[in-house]
Amino acid sequence: MRAEIAKAVVGQADTVDLMLTALFAGGHVMLEGPPGTAKTLLAQSFARTLGLDYGRIQFTPDLMPGDIIGTNLFNFQTSTFTLTKGPVFVDLLLADEINRTPPKTQAALLEAMQERTVTIDGQGHRLSERFTVIATQNPIEQQGTYPLPEAQLDRFLFKQTLAYPGLEEERAIVAAHGARTGSPDPVALGVTPVVGAADLAVAVKAVADVRLTDEVVGYVVDLVRATRESADLESGASPRAAAMLAVGARARAALQGRDYVIPDDVKALALPALRHRVILSPAAEIEGRKVDQAIAALVEQVAAPR
Repeated sequence: MRAEIAKAVVGQADTVDLMLTALFAGGHVMLEGPPGTAKTLLAQSFARTLGLDYGRIQFTPDLMPGDIIGTNLFNFQTSTFTLTKGPVFVDLLLADEINRTPPKTQAALLEAMQERTVTIDGQGHRLSERFTVIATQNPIEQQGTYPLPEAQLDRFLFKQTLAYPGLEEERAIVAAHGARTGSPDPVALGVTPVVGAADLAVAVKAVADVRLTDEVVGYVVDLVRATRESADLESGASPRAAAMLAVGARARAALQGRDYVIPDDVKALALPALRHRVILSPAAEIEGRKVDQAIAALVEQVAAPR
């Protein structure tokens, strides 16, 4: 998958690894970065490498909840209501610029992301057991955007911030895509499916078999509890955040070829797993500190098991 994605996207190796970790942990990913940093192309290429059903929603201010989950439409020929399923009924959903739609439409994904179920006219409908959301948002532009509430951000296993590429990577991007017209297309760039549903099921089972010792469990809990006691943070992470961090650490261990979790797995995922689950205190905000700095400081302060 890494090799196939590299055909379309230059760099972003850490983000690809994080997306793989989320996939095998059964979690959702938020990609945040300035325009033009390949957020959408990365998600499309990632989806292309998987032999799964893929859907995309371009979130707009006039999007309605029914446009996402579907609705019952009246059939005049049969005088009955027929369910028209929305784009959420896929294995992998790209929620492009998710913060461009109002909160009532964003909330249509709450149940889907948490329980892999949607309720239409009082009746529940199961989604795919592999249902995964990869959402993108632009942190720079504020006009016409609606920040996601904390409850919805908590549904995402990871929030990854994409930075601008380095000099050599940007040269490679211009050399590869500068002569092309139109938007980059993963299919045209040679990205092919390499993982099917059966392969993914085996991988997920391997993650479930990864051992989590009591010492590492204690470390995860200590780290999450420290976010609630930090003077730089007004609101800390929840027990669900600790459980999801542990699940992500098991998936990372499996990707590293281990059947046991080490503290370094937790440290590597602490920032993307916690940055969207905490709120910076007003005092820290006035002093110009960032959430990432506060979490990084906690990772340094909390003693890891040896």
